[in-house]
Amino acid sequence: MVSKTDDIPASVPNCNVNTVDLVEETPDRKETTKATHRDPCGHSVDTAVMNGGGAHNLSEEESKQDGAGDTDGGEDSNEQEVIVIQDTGFTVKIQAPGTEPFDLQVSPQEMVQEIHQVLMDREDTCHRTCFSLQLDSNVLDNFAELKSIEGLQEGSLLKVVEEPYTVREARIHVRHIRDLLKGLDPSDAYNGVDCNSLSFLSVFTDGDLGDSGKRKKKGSELEQIDCTPPEHILPGSKERPLLPLQPQNKDWKPMQCLKVLTMSGWNPPPGNRKMHGDLMYLYMVTVEERHISITASTRGFYLNQSTTYTFNPKPANPSFLSHSLVELLSQISPAFKKNFTALQKKRVQRHPFERIATPFQVYSWTAPQVDHTMDCVRAEDAYTSRLGYEEHIPGQTRDWNEELQTTRELARKNLPDRLLRERAIFKVHSDFAAAATRGSMAVIDGNVMAINPGEETRMQMFIWNNIFFSLGFDVRDHYRELGGDAAAHAAPTNDLNGVRAYGAVDVEGLYTLGTVVVDYRGYRVTAQSIIPGILEREQEQSVIYGSIDFGKTVVSHGKYLELLERTSRPLKVQRHNVLNEKDESMELCSSVECKGIIGNDGRHYILDLLRTFPPDLNFLPVEGEELSPESVRQGFPRQHRHRLACLRQELIEAFVEHRYLLFMKMAALQLMQQKANKESKLATLTENSSPGAAVPALPSTETPDASAESSETSTETLTDANSDTVQTDTTSTSDAPQPAATEATTTEAAPKTEPMTETDSSATTTTNASQATPIEDNVVPTVTTNGPLVPFATAIQNGECESPLEDPKSREVVLNACKAVGSISNTSFDIRFNPDIFSPGVRFPEDSADDIQKQKQLLKDAGAFMVSCQIPSLVKDCLDHSALPMDGATLTEALHQRGINVRYLGNVLAFVDQTPAKAQLEHFYRIGISELITRCAKHIFKTYLQGVELSALSAAVSHFLNCFLSSFDAVAHLPADELVSRRKNRKRRNRVPGGGDNTAWASLTPSELWKNIVSEAQSYYHFTLHCENADQGVEKYSLQKITLLREISIKAGIQILIKEYNFDSRHKPAFTEEDILNIFPVVKHVNPKASDAFHFFQSGQAKVQQGYLKEGCELINEALNLFNNVYGAMHVEICACLRLLARLNYIMGDHHEALSNQQKAVLMSERVLGVEHPNTIQEYMHLALYCFANGQLSTALKLLYRARYLMLMVCGEDHPEMALLDSNIGLVLHGVMEYDLSLRFLENSLAINSKYHGPRSLKVALSHHLVARVYESKAEFRSALQQEKEGYTIYKNQVGEAHEKTKESSEYLKYLTQQAVALQRTMNEIYKNGSNASIMPLKFTAPSMASVLEQLNIINGIIFIPLSQKDLENLKAEVQRRQQLQESGKSVEDLTVDGPLELEDKIPMDVNVD
Repeated sequence: MVSKTDDIPASVPNCNVNTVDLVEETPDRKETTKATHRDPCGHSVDTAVMNGGGAHNLSEEESKQDGAGDTDGGEDSNEQEVIVIQDTGFTVKIQAPGTEPFDLQVSPQEMVQEIHQVLMDREDTCHRTCFSLQLDSNVLDNFAELKSIEGLQEGSLLKVVEEPYTVREARIHVRHIRDLLKGLDPSDAYNGVDCNSLSFLSVFTDGDLGDSGKRKKKGSELEQIDCTPPEHILPGSKERPLLPLQPQNKDWKPMQCLKVLTMSGWNPPPGNRKMHGDLMYLYMVTVEERHISITASTRGFYLNQSTTYTFNPKPANPSFLSHSLVELLSQISPAFKKNFTALQKKRVQRHPFERIATPFQVYSWTAPQVDHTMDCVRAEDAYTSRLGYEEHIPGQTRDWNEELQTTRELARKNLPDRLLRERAIFKVHSDFAAAATRGSMAVIDGNVMAINPGEETRMQMFIWNNIFFSLGFDVRDHYRELGGDAAAHAAPTNDLNGVRAYGAVDVEGLYTLGTVVVDYRGYRVTAQSIIPGILEREQEQSVIYGSIDFGKTVVSHGKYLELLERTSRPLKVQRHNVLNEKDESMELCSSVECKGIIGNDGRHYILDLLRTFPPDLNFLPVEGEELSPESVRQGFPRQHRHRLACLRQELIEAFVEHRYLLFMKMAALQLMQQKANKESKLATLTENSSPGAAVPALPSTETPDASAESSETSTETLTDANSDTVQTDTTSTSDAPQPAATEATTTEAAPKTEPMTETDSSATTTTNASQATPIEDNVVPTVTTNGPLVPFATAIQNGECESPLEDPKSREVVLNACKAVGSISNTSFDIRFNPDIFSPGVRFPEDSADDIQKQKQLLKDAGAFMVSCQIPSLVKDCLDHSALPMDGATLTEALHQRGINVRYLGNVLAFVDQTPAKAQLEHFYRIGISELITRCAKHIFKTYLQGVELSALSAAVSHFLNCFLSSFDAVAHLPADELVSRRKNRKRRNRVPGGGDNTAWASLTPSELWKNIVSEAQSYYHFTLHCENADQGVEKYSLQKITLLREISIKAGIQILIKEYNFDSRHKPAFTEEDILNIFPVVKHVNPKASDAFHFFQSGQAKVQQGYLKEGCELINEALNLFNNVYGAMHVEICACLRLLARLNYIMGDHHEALSNQQKAVLMSERVLGVEHPNTIQEYMHLALYCFANGQLSTALKLLYRARYLMLMVCGEDHPEMALLDSNIGLVLHGVMEYDLSLRFLENSLAINSKYHGPRSLKVALSHHLVARVYESKAEFRSALQQEKEGYTIYKNQVGEAHEKTKESSEYLKYLTQQAVALQRTMNEIYKNGSNASIMPLKFTAPSMASVLEQLNIINGIIFIPLSQKDLENLKAEVQRRQQLQESGKSVEDLTVDGPLELEDKIPMDVNVD
């Protein structure tokens, strides 16, 4: 099962094409790192690319339709299907009242409703909402697809006809007008409502990039650039201001069209007026201070004669009856007319990506003080459960469970069906997440009545809007044996991971609940959809599978076993028996807590999936059980807060893959030995190659434990289990369903297993074809069945195992290998875990004792694998920069991708501390410490907040932040009278029953808080922090307070006022209560995937990997269409798609298109990930490069400065990524002849590169060269020579005299020497002869833009190789030769010169054809 980022294309022919002799050409970010953690094509798994908003949706499995049996036969069928979807569009004419007819491009799949939406957004028709579209006087049905409408064709004329209003239509109209008036107002984004979020790109690009490029004259641009960056951005600056985070957008200055627009107090119309067609009354105040009262009637809007105190519904004279409110107001108020027109012009000029709603709400942790305006719609929304009764749904409240389950049941036979299904699933999930979040906040804020109001607060449960809410406390001692409240707090996230895993396997007929976990104001709320009928009956009656009391009573059910059996393979769950209270043996295929309930709708639901994955023994001390030596050495087992610590799904995947390699090695080795013994049979067996060939490369057989961990080499060889390459899904991605030869199993040199292709036959793979014995052929089919789509024992059914295994010797080999790796089957490799091992209260039957022993051993091995393989491999990836976390979120993601839980953070840091190369891991260590401190602070903050009443919330939060970050000793200096008066007031207010004196929070002191943080770090992470207050922590671990503030705010959902905070003042606290603007929920939910789009994306990447850029580009464009189809316009994965497209456009020479795609990627990243998310910073850097290539130099600089500011804020200056950024800035400044500035950045980059890559790295050589070029431009030849010599020495030592880089450097040295000599001569001449000297003109070279661009490309990892037509032919022939070689199974290792290039965006070869 592929989990995690799934960036790995399936079987890709080895693509080390044209990388010969280029290794040194790429001193780009990843230099020539060894290909660990990558698939054979040098794909680095691009960290945050394919997994949505960070930590909460890793391990999102992406297995397609497990039960549906729909394996596409390779790519062809997919491409056929896609053509169906992309029917050609056509143009229709639209005639609206009062406007000229205009053309509109439509597609046959669109619904009529989508044309409505377009018209409501267009500048000239945006004020209409209540109209129908008519074709030849026939009204079109809103929900009909255009292709189903008779007579609608190219050039048809559609008329917009005004329709009479109803109350609902009138309300929709008022709401729409209000939205238009707020079109540019960012307050919704700051307040985190309606899926609005911030974007600041346009501030730096002055509007749309595409146009500005055309407007400016290229030539004159150089003179007017102001290149000086603000002080705080310069290298070495210690100042970290907060205000620039949200630059002021001049468009946001509100243009007032109306002072007040609100519902009138005269609503609803009395009966006699209803019969005249009155629907409702509005009250307005125009900019000119005119107070007016308006009637909304069935015919439209008109002025009536009512005033504030007298009701007179008769039309005024003139009444200005208009079908639209805008037309009416334009007649009454000249200011409205003028401003509304200007506002709409501005609104439509904004990039659509700045306006479209995001699928999930993004919150901003800082905001300016926004004026609170009167807004009737907002007021109305606050007091109706709007998500509960949405205007467009008949029947008003949504039955979430029905919607979530029905979308799962949609057809999935072909591509259009699957797209429809995935789109529906995604839409319902994002709506459900929004509703659940809103409900959770209402529950905590006390706006929802409990269903058990008599019980104490922490035991209450709630239902709102057809969603069930429960709090994360241990109610009725349910979790007493598992850790009480701590367990009750951890259970919901474990459960969510289970829901995610089962949802991804997607078995037909098995249903999970919609689940969202919300942390808000210190409470954890679990929101779930409701199983039909569950509320009417007792839990005991409804549970027909599993246990409601952690295994004391257990029931089982045939249908559930059958359904769960289909998930057991991809989820690696072992079918097992447990004893119930009557000592009867019950068969289960999940953990005992997993309950099966058949709803009144007849569907089979499973819930309580908190133990889907097996326990983590490193954090679960068990009497009498001894862990493996690796774990014990690291101080395990450790006591954890609760007993629900589970291994992550990614770890299980990696572990199984690691064991699989081991299995292959053992089987191969034993077969080799057998072969050697059977000299007589040698002739028949060695058709392909000599049997001895691979022997030297094989390590000696070791016991499974030893080989898993003991030797360095085996760890190195096997740890790229992270790449999760084995078992990719039904690989419609592979170019052809060719078998992948996993030569890696025999050669130590190649730790890269190629992905096993699961083609329909599921067992065609031959492994180790170099010794293709008949036995070998059958060892593997059984192995590949570990993939997601092959039901248990397919291989045996296929009849492939029978015949050859009759040879008892081979059977014995397989048996031994199976035993050694802990497989549950004796004839094939099949590792599964029993999730009930070590669960308190669960008893197993006597006859399964051996099995249980095996399972215990397997769990111990998995724990040891975590400590001895995964953690070292993470650190190794950080050392070679294939993992580059920048902040807490990206660090967590890097851990999760390798299956490491955050509770291991202390271990990871301790491991880094002992690494010899600790200096090169400083950035990682610092981010780790800051994450550890802020997580401990968050734990404390959670309980701290629970004791604060609402009226004191802002004071309490600001006090906590002061204790956490301010140098000022917070409590002692609180002005006494303020505290007293506040306390008095509070006492008075607290006469409400249940109110107590809740001022305990005010007694917290900084030293106490930091003492708690240190002890929390010790008890939770087993890590010793050496600091007693913020200043010591900052000093000792070189942290930044602003970074800590950002991390704690994001984690705890705090929104603070954006201003400059003085953390270091000893005289006054940094924060006051006015600085705390809001508390937001922190939401975890499932992220449904677009699987087909994803496969196209992978195939596209695979093609690009092989140098087929054009085909790759087409596939990725296709993926983009499919992503848009499923997710709508905004999504993290679309962002990744756009970034790759832009890069391809750029490589293929279409700079303008690259700019346009990358602009979308930046906007989208800002909107869906956040304005200062590390990914957004990267996108800014790419955009700057394309701007430079398009000649927009000042924009490029602004973007780079923005990226540098954000990076300083997020992680500080000392980070390997900063070197790349500073090289970019230095080069651009060099290009615009700002030499001194350029030097500051380039020298900083050189220093950082030397620190993190070692002084002898090729990156450092390139840095020296860049610095030398600037000195040359300044005519300081001596310094230039000195720098270039350094670079030359590195090249000579690293790649030898003969290499072209060394030659280039030596040429440049000669040239510099000549220039230096010439300069010296001239100077001597001047000294000697004074002013009448004959001076030779000196060449001072201002760099050409082309040369700067060339260097920019190199540092950003893009290399163009001019190829003639002949070269191209040779190249293609070489690719084909390798593919054939690979298919015949010869090892391709010996052909490659130096491993594939690894470039930052995973495009190893960017070929430019001259």
